[in-house]
Amino acid sequence: MNWEAITAISQLVGSIAVVVSVLYLAVQLRSSTRVAKVAAQDAAASALRDFTKPLMENAELGRVWRAGLENLDGLSPDDQARFFHAAHQFLKALETIHFHYAYGLLDVQLWNGWRELLRHYVVSPGIAYYLERRSDVFSERFCKFLTELEPVNQRLTVGTLLGKENPLQPTAHPKS
Repeated sequence: MNWEAITAISQLVGSIAVVVSVLYLAVQLRSSTRVAKVAAQDAAASALRDFTKPLMENAELGRVWRAGLENLDGLSPDDQARFFHAAHQFLKALETIHFHYAYGLLDVQLWNGWRELLRHYVVSPGIAYYLERRSDVFSERFCKFLTELEPVNQRLTVGTLLGKENPLQPTAHPKS
């Protein structure tokens, strides 16, 4: 065998090794992307669970959240403050979920459920009041998204879901 043949065979083997390496990396990248998506979806669910768990475990906090969604004037100043802290946490969790979706880390079917939840809550009088005053603590992208949400025909939140409250009743807001 001459040196030219050996060089040609070496180049062929090297080229095959490069192609196999690139294919291996592609498979690994795809797997890594899948893991990142699953982690983002789990983080989204955890964020909302972390928000709702105290509402379920603490009846007083649950009452403040439910009442604040529908009628801020019905709450004491201390309870209004608690509601605003809860509203901030709720919206920050959904802002993070929206961020995951915007970057392709959230399955569309899961995102549709989160978006529907958000559509119902952002039009509740308490959340709408909070957003009027504190939208500056959220990203421009999220605020723009909120303004582009299609309105719901019937608002369903924990304050209205059972139909015992009147979601169409006007709600007065605390004086600024």
